[in-house]
Amino acid sequence: MTHIDETKLPGVGALHCFDCQSGDRIGVISHHAGRREVIIYDSDDLDRVGECATMTPDEALVLADLLGGTSVTHRLDDLRQEIDGLAIDWLPISGHSAYAGKTIGDTALRTRTGVTIVALVRGDRPIPAPGPDEELHVDDTAVVVGTAEGIDAAAQMLVAAGS
Repeated sequence: MTHIDETKLPGVGALHCFDCQSGDRIGVISHHAGRREVIIYDSDDLDRVGECATMTPDEALVLADLLGGTSVTHRLDDLRQEIDGLAIDWLPISGHSAYAGKTIGDTALRTRTGVTIVALVRGDRPIPAPGPDEELHVDDTAVVVGTAEGIDAAAQMLVAAGS
């Protein structure tokens, strides 16, 4: 199996890189907000980026599907910091979310998963400690705190398509 180098990028996300048999080096920067940047390093200088493509979360999923994605996409979706059972994650609210346009209170997230939304990021504007009446907008990022299992359940609720 191909070795993947992972570098945490504090405040940004993570960089995952690997070397191809051809000698090419490819990387993916996974931003906390869900955006992905695919980078191909310069073949003459592997410390320099030659090409870069920026993708929305939906576009990244399409590319992953086209590439037959399984293990890599799961690793990229696992961007999480854990501290003694406490996990923090950034969950994007897409247009496919059943809760886009609804309030935090409507989700009953804490009751259903044990996870708390401690902040929202709307564009470049953070909204710390949002109340239950705060509406979740498409392209918001919910900063959540809870157990890893609770965050997995919250991600299924907030990110998954509505029925």
